[in-house]
Amino acid sequence: MTARPPVHNLPDADLDRLAKTLSRQIQKWTPNEGVNATAIAGLDLFRADSTTSCMGSSIYDPSLCLIAQGAKTIWLGDREIDYGPLSCLVSSVHLPVLGKVTRASPEEPYLGLKITIEPQEVTDLMLELGDAALEIDDDPECTESACGLGRVQAEKGQVEAMLRLLNLLDSPADAPILAPLARREILYRALTGEIGPRLRKLAVADSQVHRISKVIAVLKDRFTEPLRVRDLADMANMSESSLFHSFKQVTRMSPLQFQKKLRLHEARRLMLSEGLEAATASFRVGYESPSHFSREYSRLFGNPPRADVVKLRGEYPETARA
Repeated sequence: MTARPPVHNLPDADLDRLAKTLSRQIQKWTPNEGVNATAIAGLDLFRADSTTSCMGSSIYDPSLCLIAQGAKTIWLGDREIDYGPLSCLVSSVHLPVLGKVTRASPEEPYLGLKITIEPQEVTDLMLELGDAALEIDDDPECTESACGLGRVQAEKGQVEAMLRLLNLLDSPADAPILAPLARREILYRALTGEIGPRLRKLAVADSQVHRISKVIAVLKDRFTEPLRVRDLADMANMSESSLFHSFKQVTRMSPLQFQKKLRLHEARRLMLSEGLEAATASFRVGYESPSHFSREYSRLFGNPPRADVVKLRGEYPETARA
C-alpha cells in the first residue's frame, strides 16, 4: 500500500455552502443506506449512516463520483486513496476496488453521487471543443495520467453543475430536457479541468486506456475461463510485455490479478446476495479448488469466506455501498 494522501479541506466558504446544499439534496433522495437509483439516467446517490470496519467490494464503471459529506478510503491494487467533502473521483475504465466509509454518523451521514460516463459523450464533446481540450499536467497522485482512477478537489463550476443536475429530481417534467444539458456541462468542466487527461484517453481510439479497456471488457465477460496473457495481447494487437506494462499502469495490477479479483468480487456477491455456500460460489466463478479459493479470498478480504459474509451482513444490511 502507498502512503495515504490527506483528505482535502474545503478551500473556501462558497464551496462549503455548496457542499451543504448538495448534502441536503442527496439526503432528501436517499431513503435507504447504500445505492439509491434516481429517475435521471446515469445518476446514482449514496448514503451511509455509520463507518464500516470491513471493506466493501465494488466494480467501478467509467464514472465521476463526488462526496458531499463524510469520507471514504478506496483501494485499487496497491494504491490507497482517501477522499472527503467535494473530492471528485474519476474512473476511466471498469475497475474492481475495495472501500470503507471512514467518516459517517446518523447526524452527518456519508453522502455522495455518481454520474456514469459514456465514452461516446466524451468523444462528441472533444470533437466540438477542438483545440480547447488542451493537455494539462498529469495527476500528481499518479505519475501516469493513464492510471484508471484518480482524485482531485472539485471546482466550484463543476459542483454547481452537479447541483443543477441533482435539483432536476424536484422537477421531473423538466428533467428529460435539462438533464442532458447539465450532464454536458459536467463533462465539459471535467474535460477542461485537472481530470481531463483521463477522460480524453477514454475517448481516443488509439490511446493506451482505450486499448486496455477492450482487454478489460474481455476479462469481465470471460473471467471464469482460463485466459493467457498471450491471447489477451493478441486481441489488443500488443506484445505481451507492452500489454502487461500498460495494463498495470491503468489498473495497478496485472491482467491475471485483475481476473482473480473479478472472480473473488463475484463470489463474494453470490454468497452475500444469493446465499451460496463458499464451495459452490468458488466453482461458479472458475476455481477448481475450494481450499485455494478460501486462501485467496482471505488474502484479499481479510477473513475466510464464511466469516467475511457474516460480518458483511451485519454492516451492509441493505446493499453494497459504493
